[in-house]
Amino acid sequence: MTTFSDIKQLVLKNNPNADTTMLELAYDFAVKAHAGQKRLDGTDYIQHSLETAYTLAHMNLDLSTVIAGLLHDVPEDTPITLEEVAKEFGPEVGKLVKGITKLSKLKYRGLERYAENLRKMFVAMAEDVRVVLIKLADRLHNLSTLSALPPVKQQRIARETLEIYAPIANRLGIGELKGQLEDLAFKYVYPEEYAWVVKTSTSRMEDQISYSQDLIKEVIKLLEKNNIAYNSVHGRVKHHYSLYKKLLRKDMDISKVYDLVALRVIVPDVAACYQALGAVHSRWKPMTGRIKDYIAQPKPNGYRSLHTTVFCDQGRIVEFQIRDQQMHDNAEYGIAAHWKFKDSSKAQLSIPPEQLKWIKELLDWQKEITDNDQYLKALTIDIFQNRIFVFTPKGDVIDLPEEATPVDFAYHIHSDIGNHCSGARINEKIAPLETKLLSGDLVEIIVDKNRGGPSEDWLKFIKTNQAKNHIKSYYKKKRRNFLNIFSRTKE
Repeated sequence: MTTFSDIKQLVLKNNPNADTTMLELAYDFAVKAHAGQKRLDGTDYIQHSLETAYTLAHMNLDLSTVIAGLLHDVPEDTPITLEEVAKEFGPEVGKLVKGITKLSKLKYRGLERYAENLRKMFVAMAEDVRVVLIKLADRLHNLSTLSALPPVKQQRIARETLEIYAPIANRLGIGELKGQLEDLAFKYVYPEEYAWVVKTSTSRMEDQISYSQDLIKEVIKLLEKNNIAYNSVHGRVKHHYSLYKKLLRKDMDISKVYDLVALRVIVPDVAACYQALGAVHSRWKPMTGRIKDYIAQPKPNGYRSLHTTVFCDQGRIVEFQIRDQQMHDNAEYGIAAHWKFKDSSKAQLSIPPEQLKWIKELLDWQKEITDNDQYLKALTIDIFQNRIFVFTPKGDVIDLPEEATPVDFAYHIHSDIGNHCSGARINEKIAPLETKLLSGDLVEIIVDKNRGGPSEDWLKFIKTNQAKNHIKSYYKKKRRNFLNIFSRTKE
């Protein structure tokens, strides 16, 4: 079990100059507040606060967020008020605890009845994304003790995690936390599928882990031979839920999954990334079509890395992920990585605007959609569905929902391009506008400035709320103008 000493040591390891006085006071405050309280698994309630705070510290978040993690359940589960928390620990910690208290009151009763709660959650995220990071850390520990709850609650919490919180963690770029949340929820939501995946993958995974340990030694020798500096070389075991989703796409054939155990090579800088890639390719033959450069063309959630799949010794196929330390931190912790070694005010300003753009877009269009069913349908497509990454002719990466079309792509670029879209080239070949795009596609929109406007028929196949809103708005305005002209003619 995590102790307060573990948290304090981790905070000081991340930031040796941190003043932990308030952290110590927060721990004492939480211990007194939760005194005598037990969780259903029999542990002292303070243990949940410690585990939540430790996850936040492990993500290198700022001191205010870690303190809020220790205090996050105090106003909800003890007589102490939010005002008292803010008075003792300042307005910033008070605001974070208030935000998490509001989120804790949002009860899940199935995705179809969750629309209004999601509106509140995204408002909280836009005000301060750290509130949701605390909620994710809180949920992670709750999932680890789920066995103590009645089956109905187990199902509700686990399903909410898979349908709401894991996708949000993914959009925030927090890959490791997303994987942990999914795996802990997987066995409750899909117990038979979980058991099958574990049974099918265990022996193969153990074999790959054993093989990768020998391969790591060889990779280190290869790097040293080529005078390439490295921070670490280690294996990454694929999460069970991620494996399950991949198997669904591979006809449940595990022999088609090449990254059960991937090798990660962490190097000091970008130049060393490409040097390491060259060294790996000089030693082992790369698989055609499996080299991906997410450094030159990052994913929209900020993910950067080089990926390559190669034919190794003994006929093994192995995926390599090569990145520098900052890229690795971003891949593991996403937006949370931007608080590393910074105080709260400066940290918030350091987040690249594009990584929060999708939250601001949600707030803009949720004002336009008052019908909750329509809002939830749009959210399901824009947030909770799998994403694809396609490229403009200039090499920019565009993030779209699965099954998006060139029309969705056009409206993502600009409303004028969407309105005057007359055709598309996908991978330099003319393609119908209703074509479903795939990750990695190069898309070019053919624009006809003489075109009167979008076709209403496009509404039958487009996916994104953005494209639908622009087309509906265009025809609404057109009909309004027609009625104005018609009424003037009658006069």
